[in-house]
Amino acid sequence: MNAEKRAEIYTYEAPWMVYACNWSVRQDKRFRLALGSFVEEYSNKVEIITLDEETGEFPKEAKCSFTHPYPCTKIMFIPDKECTKEDLLATTGDYLRIWQVKDEDTVQMKSLLNNNKSSEFCAPLTSFDWNETKLQRVGTSSIDTTCTIWDIERECVDTQLIAHDKEVYDIAWGGPEVFASVSADGSVRVFDLRDKDHSTIIYESQTPDTPLLRLGWNKQDPRYMAAICMDNPVVVLDIRFPTLPVAELQSHRASVNTLAWAPHSSSHMCTAGDDSQALIWDLSSMNQPPEGGLDPILAYSAGAEINQLQWSATQPDWISIAFRNSLQILRV
Repeated sequence: MNAEKRAEIYTYEAPWMVYACNWSVRQDKRFRLALGSFVEEYSNKVEIITLDEETGEFPKEAKCSFTHPYPCTKIMFIPDKECTKEDLLATTGDYLRIWQVKDEDTVQMKSLLNNNKSSEFCAPLTSFDWNETKLQRVGTSSIDTTCTIWDIERECVDTQLIAHDKEVYDIAWGGPEVFASVSADGSVRVFDLRDKDHSTIIYESQTPDTPLLRLGWNKQDPRYMAAICMDNPVVVLDIRFPTLPVAELQSHRASVNTLAWAPHSSSHMCTAGDDSQALIWDLSSMNQPPEGGLDPILAYSAGAEINQLQWSATQPDWISIAFRNSLQILRV
């Protein structure tokens, strides 16, 4: 793309409210994203769109879309930068589904993974994370208090754990064998698949029973993770020193909905929420925070409450945000 043409922001207008979204990780599909609808009925949609780098525009309509039962709670492309595996996409909602992207406009469901064989009812899945080292491994979190680790190649459960006392809202891998989760019980817990009988509580909400909604594990420095509390602050945790956060990020003026660590820097993070703000933080000074706490180094105001935010792993200059019917990608 010519330097003169290259804008800082590109916008795609979907035909419905956008909730889930994520970037393709493949080097050959750098500006491809998937997004999911939030419609309060059974039939929802997922679209796959690609920015045309010549014209500098997203398509007016997605060439590739498919129907999805209920809104997706999360979407991820397989974290396969080297393109060694099939071009896969995963979604959660009522179940974990793996989809194969056949070409520009065809997607086929590869597997529907359901561990609840005994009942016609299912416990909705709140989130999932794809293991970057063992690509066959996907972990899901559920409102039934469990986390389930799937082997998607064998299409079977590797491990299912009762992870918390209440609903589990998010899950994140911190390595090939280690994952963490957050819950309505207000705790962050770390699990090691080599020792399934034990978990470590890294943090508990200061006010009892305040749910923790989202979790991000710092891929560049796995000593750090961050969690979103329901009563607003984002807490940054050092797993070597449990119970006390190393920083509390308090600049949002309304609920925080989403966070993402920078894929290329151990000290940068982005948060976004109902105040329509996406804030980028430099946490390199968090061990000696300035008086009055840390302030963001960059702020972007969207047109409405931001539901979702993702930082591109292959292009660390780009962040995507979703608000109302819009998906925007921002150059940072």
